[in-house]
Amino acid sequence: MSLSVESVSGPQLAPFLPALARLRIEVFREYPYLYDGSAAYEETYLRPLLDTPDALIVLARDGEEIVGASSALPLTQETEALRAPLHPPEFDPADILYLGESVLRAEYRGRGLGHAFFDHREAHARRLGLGTTAFCAVQRPEDHPARPHPYRTLHAFWAARGYVERPDLTTTLSWQDVGDHVETPKPMTYWIRAD
Repeated sequence: MSLSVESVSGPQLAPFLPALARLRIEVFREYPYLYDGSAAYEETYLRPLLDTPDALIVLARDGEEIVGASSALPLTQETEALRAPLHPPEFDPADILYLGESVLRAEYRGRGLGHAFFDHREAHARRLGLGTTAFCAVQRPEDHPARPHPYRTLHAFWAARGYVERPDLTTTLSWQDVGDHVETPKPMTYWIRAD
């Protein structure tokens, strides 16, 4: 096993789109996302990153195979739903790097790749001169029927990296859950780190 991590951006990302789309579908079907999407939709979702200034994708590979990925882009280039909660006077949206989704196959977890994803994205924020990094996490009820037992959240990992959960900062994103026929809104809570 030969694990490596690299950052790509802009047109460099193009050849990886099909593999990234498949990986996102595979990992996001798991709890807590339970996402029932399609590779075609995912490629369409990812394609704008090719032309998004200062967007970054961090790839984890085992040899040539992509086994994980993580994204980041300035908050000013994100959707209104993600921008809206982080507003003045507390936040300057122009000073925030939004840390998008991270996906990693289960068999590669616990090997430091999650830290590598954060290291690369936080270094990208510093290169861009941005002082705050932020992301939001889906909230599922404790008694959700698809919740595996045992289940360990990533809250301790995120806190150890200096992120603070902000239950007062929320947004809602919609997607279709596995087994459903329509999209439903999901509450998302922000985690913030200011350097």
